[in-house]
Amino acid sequence: MSITRSLTVATAAVCGLVLGASPAAAEVEPGGWTQVLPLPTPNLQERGCGVITANVFELTCSTNSGDQRAEYRYPTYTNGTHQFEGRFRVESIGGSRISLKQTFRESPNAGSFFLLSVENGGRLYSVHGGDTVAPTGTAAVGTTVRVNTVHQVGVAHRTYINGSLAHTDTTSVPGSYYDKLGAYRTASGQGPVKVTWGGVKMWTK
Repeated sequence: MSITRSLTVATAAVCGLVLGASPAAAEVEPGGWTQVLPLPTPNLQERGCGVITANVFELTCSTNSGDQRAEYRYPTYTNGTHQFEGRFRVESIGGSRISLKQTFRESPNAGSFFLLSVENGGRLYSVHGGDTVAPTGTAAVGTTVRVNTVHQVGVAHRTYINGSLAHTDTTSVPGSYYDKLGAYRTASGQGPVKVTWGGVKMWTK
């Protein structure tokens, strides 16, 4: 069953609830940013065994095939530089290799551009290429992690973990992109998993 829906309370649910919002000026790479206010309302995507309850994202099954996701999908952006900030906490994970944050590319070259994923044990990695973004234990169960992505469209995409630069991708091409967060089964992954997100902010320049 596939469900995509909009929910006006979704923004409030992720804006600082549970995990603690950071100050408005806490973005990485400071200088020249304009905060996006109000935060855009995301579309809610529940597919397969994916379930969203406010700011909690779950895959309730251990299925290792098919489209299993519980995600917020934020509006499309083009051109310029865009920064995302959020905090997540893996509450439980019985499987492994679950995508938590995506930067997705729209048509005509639609597809996932950057997927920040977690293995059982808490290693964060980039699905494309398999690079370690943060070592085992970083996103261990019960640990709150701050993630920032800075995307210069057509130039580069940088990922910060707990305020430190952790990954850089220079293969960005001009086009349209959007941010997603939640829990998504990667091609080599499976649930179950339960993740809480909070403190979401966005900036542009």
